[in-house]
Amino acid sequence: MRSFYKLIYAILWPFFNLVHPNRAIGREHIPEGAVLVCGNHTALSDPLLLAFAFGWEQQVRPMAKAELLQVPVIGWVLKHVGVFGVERGRSDVVAIKQAMTYLKAGEKVLIYPEGTRVRASRGDHSDPKMGAAMLAVRCGVPILPVFIPEKKRWFRRTPVVIGEAYMPKVETRKGTQEEYEAITADLMERIRALEAQAV
Repeated sequence: MRSFYKLIYAILWPFFNLVHPNRAIGREHIPEGAVLVCGNHTALSDPLLLAFAFGWEQQVRPMAKAELLQVPVIGWVLKHVGVFGVERGRSDVVAIKQAMTYLKAGEKVLIYPEGTRVRASRGDHSDPKMGAAMLAVRCGVPILPVFIPEKKRWFRRTPVVIGEAYMPKVETRKGTQEEYEAITADLMERIRALEAQAV
């Protein structure tokens, strides 16, 4: 699967770099091994911008809505580059187990805590979920906050700001709902704080 990922990366990167180039800020913060990548989500292009900012040698496995993987051809390609689906609106045990499997195998998993695209420009309300906090705690992996601006201009570089990875702190081994809520709130603050570097 990793070879196919590199192949698709090599095919898409020249075109995407022409029409939607990115500027990675903080790439040195990407840790080796397993990490839960969490960012804001405002456009369909966000996962691609992030993947190209990380570089082809750092494969990222995004969690995406299950409907995308059911689209003919596109769904097949997405599955084979490491994207895995989640049924939104309910607790998807299969998706959670898949994410845990990847993390325990030392992979980098991308999750958007807000669960969907949230655009401040149109008055969207952020409603972050606790899934990312739970995964990081249960798998014992660090969280890597990432910020991508909502406004993306064609043929101009979009900054992808990569923050510092950190381990979420809990008093109990598996964490409590209150701890997950606190971790989620702290994570969203860290993501928003990165906006200041997106200049």
